[in-house]
Amino acid sequence: MSNTTDSHQRSAGSARSVFLVGFMGSGKSCVGQALALRLGWPFLDLDQRIEQRAGRTVAQIFRDEGEPSFRRMEHDELRNVLLNSPHPQVVALGGGAFAQADNAALLSAHGVVSVFLDAPAEVLWQRCLDDPQERPLRQTFEQFEALYRGRRVHYLKATRRIDSANQGVEQIASDLAAQVQAGEFSGREPGQEKMR
Repeated sequence: MSNTTDSHQRSAGSARSVFLVGFMGSGKSCVGQALALRLGWPFLDLDQRIEQRAGRTVAQIFRDEGEPSFRRMEHDELRNVLLNSPHPQVVALGGGAFAQADNAALLSAHGVVSVFLDAPAEVLWQRCLDDPQERPLRQTFEQFEALYRGRRVHYLKATRRIDSANQGVEQIASDLAAQVQAGEFSGREPGQEKMR
């Protein structure tokens, strides 16, 4: 292994885990995978973890048990991830996870870095229409926009905000990776810095 690789891993490893937050269609999973690949860190999608444990899709859980039951599963799985992950990783949270007060408190208590991928509701709506994935909380645009507005006030409490409407996945991942490797995500408390 070269000295360059060693140096890269030490620099990236000095940072805390990065949690990507934002509304449906904001690009959390795509950016998360690209960022994890650049850093050499594991990538975890919280919704996928819930689906694996439950043996059902998120949409099926919503239909069978309702949103409150799903939120309990989500909180339990988030707690498991935070308590049982000794190494830095990139985690994509579901669209509603960061808007839940108990989840936000849990993340804050663990001092993780949260990055809000922001985009206008119209852009997010179109991305969701182009995506075949079933989304139980996507109904009419009016309902979608109202939900987005209600959640965005919570997303804005993230450590950083990035415009995901006017940048591609690879550019966002590259910029974030450079910041992690430069040590910009080490030793800061959530909410201290925003990217505008």
